[in-house]
Amino acid sequence: MNEIVAKSILNKSKRRDPWFLDDYTVNPYSGCSFNCLYCYIRGSKYGIHMERKLGVKSNAPELLDKALRRRADKGEYGVIVLASATDPYLQLEKETHLTRKLLEIILKYRFPVHLITKSDLILRDLDLIERIDQKAILPKDLPGLDRGAVITFSFSTIDEKVAGIFEPGATSPTLRLNTLSAISLKGFLTGVSMMPLLPWISDTAESMEAMFSSFKEQGAHYCFPADLTLFGSGNSDSRTLILRAVEKHYPQFIDKYEKYFANSTELPGYYRKAFYKKVKELGVLHDLRDRIIA
Repeated sequence: MNEIVAKSILNKSKRRDPWFLDDYTVNPYSGCSFNCLYCYIRGSKYGIHMERKLGVKSNAPELLDKALRRRADKGEYGVIVLASATDPYLQLEKETHLTRKLLEIILKYRFPVHLITKSDLILRDLDLIERIDQKAILPKDLPGLDRGAVITFSFSTIDEKVAGIFEPGATSPTLRLNTLSAISLKGFLTGVSMMPLLPWISDTAESMEAMFSSFKEQGAHYCFPADLTLFGSGNSDSRTLILRAVEKHYPQFIDKYEKYFANSTELPGYYRKAFYKKVKELGVLHDLRDRIIA
């Protein structure tokens, strides 16, 4: 774990993403211990072992307090996404309490928050998140949003074996589902980011039906899926790591992966069209909208 003295902590988004509703983003940590092979930020910056290059932005609370005070004074309220480039609830959060400190400041200035995580550690902070949910000043140009807190759980699969291969350091899918259920029962606005689904592994009709059914059963309000995008050709890039894992564990699919990602970061257009048609049908079938705001 490396201590980082950051120059800034609150990033203003150029445009609000329709899925994540990010007016601002905050990343208390640099790097990630979940070590997901499909991660788009790893590459040459972090290398193969991302967990060995974790950084803690130790001055994040002071920076956020100053930044939000200025924004609040100007009435520039907007949704803060925690986090956009790494998980806010890495294992070391148990020691640092850094995300919790940032939530206290967000509550102080009454900004709405969208928390995106793979971890059950978020349960620790529900007291703060509930108060943010009740007290946040919502952005005027988001009339469909009537809650100050949104909690999204990230899944690429609910199969424990698949997760162990492609996201080996993350909280297990079963524990994530249980946490989703607990948070839904407490009345929070919560749902799922299915990003990314893995071709022929977790995006099969059977797999996606099981996922949508499970998410609905556990109380999700929304579910937004995305197909796989791969980048780079270096030893630590997502394309290299995914192809290596597929060749080792799913050799029957390696020719398809190599063909489709040979000259593109994306799957072929016809594949993506069929994928989004299927997930839209499943969303309707299970009454799960594909946006936080209907």
